[in-house]
Amino acid sequence: MTEEDTAGRGGAEEPAGPGVPGAGEERTVFLLAHTGRPAAIRSAELVVQGLLRSGLGVRVLRAEAADLPLPPEVRLIDEATPAALDGCELLIVLGGDGTLLRGAEFARASGVPMLGVNLGRVGFLAEAERDDLDRVVDRVVSRSYEVEERMTIDVAVHNNGTVVHTDWALNEAAVQKVSPERILEVVLEIDGRPVTGFGCDGIVCATPTGSTAYAFSAGGPVVWPEVEALLMVPISAHALFAKPLVTSPESVLAVEVQHNTPHGVLWCDGRRTVELPPGARVEVRRGAVPVRLARLHHASFTDRLVAKFALPVSGWRGAPR
Repeated sequence: MTEEDTAGRGGAEEPAGPGVPGAGEERTVFLLAHTGRPAAIRSAELVVQGLLRSGLGVRVLRAEAADLPLPPEVRLIDEATPAALDGCELLIVLGGDGTLLRGAEFARASGVPMLGVNLGRVGFLAEAERDDLDRVVDRVVSRSYEVEERMTIDVAVHNNGTVVHTDWALNEAAVQKVSPERILEVVLEIDGRPVTGFGCDGIVCATPTGSTAYAFSAGGPVVWPEVEALLMVPISAHALFAKPLVTSPESVLAVEVQHNTPHGVLWCDGRRTVELPPGARVEVRRGAVPVRLARLHHASFTDRLVAKFALPVSGWRGAPR
């Protein structure tokens, strides 16, 4: 196997070409798992066994391998760097929302598609549930999946006119208060023009993918993934005009933390954080690098929404024929 092997990045119908293994070349999958629970350990074990039986190579992080009963042919990787995915056609992630977002960091940096299996509660990023493990393995082995790109956001923090921090997010960048007894005073800006200012618990700047995450909990709209847009959703704002805003994907959103307010904090996907002193400015724009997700079927987002939130649809008769 060469380090350039990158099979399946375009899905099942993509022919072999440069960087895509052809007949007789070894295929490799990277497995990332939440190994803190017995059910997750058993799920990882089943996936590894199924892939190895079908002749695919498997890589696992050494730190996670300590909790897994792995055969010796599994390759252990010391560190989760983009180079660790060189030669892999797919990243399979087993876990809840937190593990899936950790996998998204890994996938974005490498360009390798991520296939999520939900072992948690909602898991909107996941393509399958724990009961589907056999089907997941079969579809990976037969390359019966397609790849779609999900929009991300790039985030820059300015202080005194200087960029002091840069980050990115798949779901959202959230500017939040730190002190529970004090509100955060902010001014919102879109495309270089002020929109409104108020005291609040925070502001969520989200992608369509993130519209079903923190932004949804804050009262924002659900946006279908194929809609290209940016969202700005206030959290518990003390103002009459504090509605969620949906803008062009080419817009630049900004949240300015006022000087007469306690410091705030920026969270990106609930995983990476940086302090925001009074006077800090957070700018959010469409990300330069998407996250690639592997899809096993063509189920509509509407059906996914109904299933994930257990929405009541009894009595539906469908359109007249």
